[in-house]
Amino acid sequence: MNRRSFLHQSAVAVTGVATAILTRQIAAAKPASRIVDTHTHFYDPSRKEGVPWPGKGTPLFRTVLPQDWLAVGGPLGVKETIVVEASKWLEDNAWILDLAAKEPSIIGFVGNLTLHETDFAKHVKRFAANPIFRGIRANMNDVLKNADSPELRSGLKTLIDAGLELDLNGGPALHRVAAKLAGEFSELRIVLNHVGSAGDPGKISKEWRDSIAALGKYPNVYCKISALQEQTEKSGQSYGNASRDAAFYAPILDHCWNSFGPDRLIYASNWPVCEKGGSYVDQFKIVSDYFSAKGADVCEKFFWKNASIAYRWVEKGVK
Repeated sequence: MNRRSFLHQSAVAVTGVATAILTRQIAAAKPASRIVDTHTHFYDPSRKEGVPWPGKGTPLFRTVLPQDWLAVGGPLGVKETIVVEASKWLEDNAWILDLAAKEPSIIGFVGNLTLHETDFAKHVKRFAANPIFRGIRANMNDVLKNADSPELRSGLKTLIDAGLELDLNGGPALHRVAAKLAGEFSELRIVLNHVGSAGDPGKISKEWRDSIAALGKYPNVYCKISALQEQTEKSGQSYGNASRDAAFYAPILDHCWNSFGPDRLIYASNWPVCEKGGSYVDQFKIVSDYFSAKGADVCEKFFWKNASIAYRWVEKGVK
């Protein structure tokens, strides 16, 4: 073994030991009686048809299944998840539902369907027959382009009639459209992903602040506290090396708290994409530190109760 390899392996070993110690500390001070991770992605590039995302040649291009997630989340007490589909292939919705039938850890699924598509209602009827199917995540560009179309509005009515929710992922331009739709469709539950694409906490824009505050005025809109580390400038410069300090993210966390309050913020990891910024333990500690300081009742809401209202999952009896 040469010196460079030795130093690399030594660093990996030290990091592994530190992570194991931190995991035990967090688990011992479990912040809530139940923890549901509302944003994970599962996929398998080794399938015959492959996957449309993530791209080859990236650290994310590997088989990622529930047992892989449980290996990092389980020791922290996180044993239930809602999967969010990143693939636009229709049958990948069925693939996750088939996976959920064998995996008790999957208590909900947010599919990927196109709201204004001609067959949208037909696809919703097909997938929503399975109680694991809790809603869809609509493509940002599709929503922005078709926000005023009768087809998209018909799609939203279909979601409401089926008791499903709508996940949205994007920045201020999407926030403005989401606020308009939230006002017009007050029965529709909308879940904003990844703190509304806030970006680096040291450079958040007035536009983001204003649009988040405006969106927070609608009681049917929820916000996932996720993707904090992977949106930082440092994560873009060095994979997995973003700040691990909750105080660093306070400009984002405080504004989301002030805008949505204790009843509409939701825990989500964005695993495995969160690895761009840091480990699963890193992202969990950031939110655990922040919300634990607000008390036990707040933690119960943040780590699972708010999500149960937003997604209305059917209990599977996971212990």
